[in-house]
Amino acid sequence: MSRPAYDERAEPESDSDWHASPIEDVYDALATSEEGLEPSEARDRLEREGPNEIEAEEGVSRLGILLEQYSSALIWVLIVAAVVMTGVGHTLDAAVIAAIVVFITLFGFVQDYRAEQSIRALQELSTTSALVRRGGEKREVDATRLVPGDVIFVESGDVVPADARVVAASDLRVDESALTGESVGVSKTTGVVDPETSLADRTNILYKDTVVERGSGTAVVVGTGSDTEIGRIATALEEAEERETPFQAEMDRLGKLIAVGVAGAVAVIAAAELLVGDTDPLQVFLTAVGIAVSAVPEGLPAVVTLSLALGARRMADRNALVRRLPVVEALGSVDVICTDKTGTLTEEEMTVQRIVANREGYEVTGTGYDADGEVLRDGEPVETERVGEVLRCGMLCNDVEIGRRERADDVTGGDGEDGERTYLGDPTEIALFVAAQKAGFDRRELEESFPRVGEIGFTSTRKRMTTIHRTPDGDSIAYTKGAPEVVLDRCDRELVDGEIVSLSDDRRAEIERRYESLAADAFRVMGFAFDPDVPESQVEDPGPDEDLESGLVFLGLQGMLDPPRPEVADALAACLSAGIDVVMVTGDNAATARAVGEEIGLRSARVVSGPDLEGMDDDELHEIVEDVDIVARTSPAHKTQILRTLQEKGHTVAMTGDGVNDAPAVKNADVGVAMGIRGTDVTEQSSDVVLLDDNFATIRDAVKGGRRIFDNVRKFVNFLLCWNAGEVLLVFSGSLLGFGLVITPVQILWINVVTDGLPALSMGVDPATDDVMDRGPRPPDEGVITDRITVSILGVGALIAATIMPLFYIHRADVELARTMVFTSLVVFEIAGIQAVRWRYGHGPFSNRWLVIGVAVALGLQLFLLYTPVAVLFDVVPLALVHWGQIGLALATFGALLAALEHMLDRYYDRY
Repeated sequence: MSRPAYDERAEPESDSDWHASPIEDVYDALATSEEGLEPSEARDRLEREGPNEIEAEEGVSRLGILLEQYSSALIWVLIVAAVVMTGVGHTLDAAVIAAIVVFITLFGFVQDYRAEQSIRALQELSTTSALVRRGGEKREVDATRLVPGDVIFVESGDVVPADARVVAASDLRVDESALTGESVGVSKTTGVVDPETSLADRTNILYKDTVVERGSGTAVVVGTGSDTEIGRIATALEEAEERETPFQAEMDRLGKLIAVGVAGAVAVIAAAELLVGDTDPLQVFLTAVGIAVSAVPEGLPAVVTLSLALGARRMADRNALVRRLPVVEALGSVDVICTDKTGTLTEEEMTVQRIVANREGYEVTGTGYDADGEVLRDGEPVETERVGEVLRCGMLCNDVEIGRRERADDVTGGDGEDGERTYLGDPTEIALFVAAQKAGFDRRELEESFPRVGEIGFTSTRKRMTTIHRTPDGDSIAYTKGAPEVVLDRCDRELVDGEIVSLSDDRRAEIERRYESLAADAFRVMGFAFDPDVPESQVEDPGPDEDLESGLVFLGLQGMLDPPRPEVADALAACLSAGIDVVMVTGDNAATARAVGEEIGLRSARVVSGPDLEGMDDDELHEIVEDVDIVARTSPAHKTQILRTLQEKGHTVAMTGDGVNDAPAVKNADVGVAMGIRGTDVTEQSSDVVLLDDNFATIRDAVKGGRRIFDNVRKFVNFLLCWNAGEVLLVFSGSLLGFGLVITPVQILWINVVTDGLPALSMGVDPATDDVMDRGPRPPDEGVITDRITVSILGVGALIAATIMPLFYIHRADVELARTMVFTSLVVFEIAGIQAVRWRYGHGPFSNRWLVIGVAVALGLQLFLLYTPVAVLFDVVPLALVHWGQIGLALATFGALLAALEHMLDRYYDRY
């Protein structure tokens, strides 16, 4: 057979044309035929096209991850401070700062390792072999050696090895949830599909790395490697930007501000001393070093890191595994959550909830695959026989099996009896099976009484399935289930109260209205019928299906949904009350998505679909994106488009995902959230947070935890910077007054790292405020340091200098004693000032036992320093009782002034 020469340039840029072209045109474009390629041609194409695998960029090395830890400006401020301290001979001071830097960088390195391994995970999804026809013969080849034009064969259980156009299909259904988000398997056909059809609805295309649920098929490969849909996702993932979290940006800005402030303060004091005063240049330099050390909050990076780590530990205990520490805080600033529907908002277990039989409607209780439940009529239980036949039909005309799911710790390789018992089969059939169990039917007993002796399988063309059974009397009976309109069209009678009666036109119209009403409410509806008297000749040879599946008796309808998780409604309400918009982004159809949204309380102001988005320009999308609560029939590109638009509008967005298709959006999100149970490796590796229970309520808990952590970070940043400002003003004013250094650099380091650090770290586990989820998210441009905190830092710093400097003046004749008074006063003032910061958040002095312990340890260490031989290392002397009395008087004055300052701030600024 002669074929046109293959020209890769003639191929479409994407598979958007493959589904819309007749199969003959597809063969011509690929220069192939139903006999497949010749082996020599396949080899040539493999050399030109490359292997059928996804090219991944090199992962970040360990050294690269370690170097990233030094990207913070605050870290470099500490490094410069350590170098300066070493240069002037203060080796103890330098060693303390160096130890802090090493701790912070190593801790961050451990947390961030493997954060950039997402692309490599894509390679693990590839299949190892494929069944292909080449030169007219079937052969098994390595899947990486497939090329466009190959004719492949797939069957139940196979992973599709490449993107391919379906040539032949027999009851072929494919699970595409990892690619499209569609929760129900897609039946595949051979016909031509409209060019504008969305990815999820292209029923004649197989996609690489999706799974064949049942049936078999033949297809011609149209895309391999990076030219597949999953390959395009990989490319998008490689191009995804590494986004800096709001907190990382804020801490970096803080570090730069401190660096500029230090340089400015040093320049001013140096100029004053050298140009105006008569101070020795070395003393000027030492004073400048003292100001620099006092301005830098050496303990802040360590406290922030440990606080975030503790927060991450608490979140892990609540099923949210944080992969990057700064994201712990970023969760608290999220104001939009884009979430999947299936498995996150819903149970991911289809459940029969409505039955129509005997010309009546019934409700079925219970959710998921739990067989606990009952059939109700107007809220009252009904006898099984009222719905018995329609449920019996659903259990017998059914291919569900009961098997075992292998546990992760099963060392038997799946051969043991320890695995969890589970249902194996199509989710729709499982729902029918469980509904029958709720009415008391037992599969084993039914099969013994009604053994199956024949069947006509379901196909996407027939849209129905029929099984033939022997009755206990030795007769034969046929049960049929399928699309309601198809089943009803083959019925001329119906079963009412145990009697078979004629099916009138009025009754037929009424049944049609019932299933249309259920479908409008997003129920997946199945129709059921039976033939109570199948001739023996048809049992042995069913013949054409039209003969057996005609003149049937209509039994009823069953409507099923994937029900929402019971805790989701409250979690969603909590998010909405916290000012967080929730957007459902799903591959399911709009009706199903809207029904679930209404049930869980999602404000369905506007529902759009993926194809709708494709018809919008950027301006239109920007205009409507904030009014949309549900986006249905989405593709990977749609998710990323929605995310970027929201971010461009100034929102901090959390994006959930589980399938490979979600990975680019998850990685580009401000907070990427992956599903830990059903999520793919690539999505988990692209994420910032992994939900160990795949539950939306866990996102709510994580947001609450993030807000709590941010409150605590803001508290101890406020606390630490207030006292750093006090230290700077003390050193600065002491120098201007001609007192020299009123406190030494090593004493400042002791305060900043030890007596400040321990209480500040304890503040990191302060409980959440009562209104933490009643406030709106903080604005994107609002950092850790607000206007109130800025005024507080300056005001408290001035009060510290004003109330402690007199103590130095009183004892200035004995410089060591005077410095000890300043040193100890700062420690005491800071410990007392902790509660002033916490009071605004409604915390009492004993609401955090770790803080009580931290304060006690800090005071104990200070006393140890004063009254042991260690004092000589810090140039301090023991204080007498009179000295403590003087410190107490200064503290009382400071407390009164601080209370007045806070009262004034309450009048002009928000509480937080």
